[in-house]
Amino acid sequence: MAKPYDVVSFLEAKETIKSNPLSFLRVTRVEAETHEIEMDPTPEDMERARKNLEEFIEKGILIQEEKEALYIYRQKMGDHIQTGLVALFPVEEYKKGHIKRHELTRKKKEEERVQHILATRAHTGQVFLFYRSMEVLDRKLMELADSLEPIYRLTDDLDVVHEFFVVSDEKEIEEIKNLFKNIENLYIADGHHRAAAAARVSDILDKEIGKGPHNYFMATVFPHNQLRIFDYNRVVRSHITVEELLEQVSEKFDFYRSYVVPARPSREHEITMYVGNGKWYVLIPREIPEDVVESLDVNILQSELLEPVFGISNPREDDRIDFIGGIKGLCELERIVDKGEFDVAFALYPVNIETLMRVSDEGKTMPPKSTWFEPKLLSGLVVHVFG
Repeated sequence: MAKPYDVVSFLEAKETIKSNPLSFLRVTRVEAETHEIEMDPTPEDMERARKNLEEFIEKGILIQEEKEALYIYRQKMGDHIQTGLVALFPVEEYKKGHIKRHELTRKKKEEERVQHILATRAHTGQVFLFYRSMEVLDRKLMELADSLEPIYRLTDDLDVVHEFFVVSDEKEIEEIKNLFKNIENLYIADGHHRAAAAARVSDILDKEIGKGPHNYFMATVFPHNQLRIFDYNRVVRSHITVEELLEQVSEKFDFYRSYVVPARPSREHEITMYVGNGKWYVLIPREIPEDVVESLDVNILQSELLEPVFGISNPREDDRIDFIGGIKGLCELERIVDKGEFDVAFALYPVNIETLMRVSDEGKTMPPKSTWFEPKLLSGLVVHVFG
């Protein structure tokens, strides 16, 4: 099993593969196996990913189910438990907007996933979905997990316990499918590039070979009220002094020095800023836009500070900014700034999942790196091979 390909650095992937030749990163981050320095995967790398996947199947490391099944995937992180369903979902529902997104994709990253799916003829990573909680369905998934013996139970390096159950009883499968008929929309929590790439591959293969199992993508779907969204923070390289920065901040924010360190935002529309030497400040914007997207703290930070003060107009591409998942803690922000890797850090309050659904329902998109869901779905637990 392995972390999702997009939360593992090249060096981390390389070290993992060296220490564990059975790591699924040999499929999802194959370039870390074939190259000494970080680079984009080549067509030859993609072919290597396919061969590695075939090797895992031939050696019985990955086992094909004898008949179609659904799976229950339960994750325990401390006192937090979330129980979801692993299944195939129609690409057509994504195209129609019934599987809703809240982020735009980067063309290069999406294209890389397209080529990976085409080369491996498989969906090797899951899309992370959720639905608006429905008690009878939520309870059904939890009862199944309680009644079945897991085929896998493992604990990862974050002490998250992952349990995986096979649902092969045809009556149980039919009951679950019927319950899902009452779910109007699904929402993407994580995996926008995987979903977009799956849709493109579906179109490509339709033209080549017609309809088939490539018209579905693999995902795990959870009830919305079981999920945890962490903060997604920013670190910035600055060309101005702390004094100049505070002066600029004062134009749009009320602010004060915090002597509780590290200073974590206590509510929405409260941003904290670390400038080094143990100095944290709490920033409160004077004006909150009415629009649901414009009022997001990540957007307020972008429009009122990152662009006008630091000149960062495109955070997707600008190397003066980086994004730190809240699971790493605020001490990580202090470490990065104190080491001189970046000059200023901004901590944000986590986005509310109801807000995320509202954004998706209105057909709008959030800025990049707005949400960090934890725990993540492991890769390698299940693979959808279709060719």
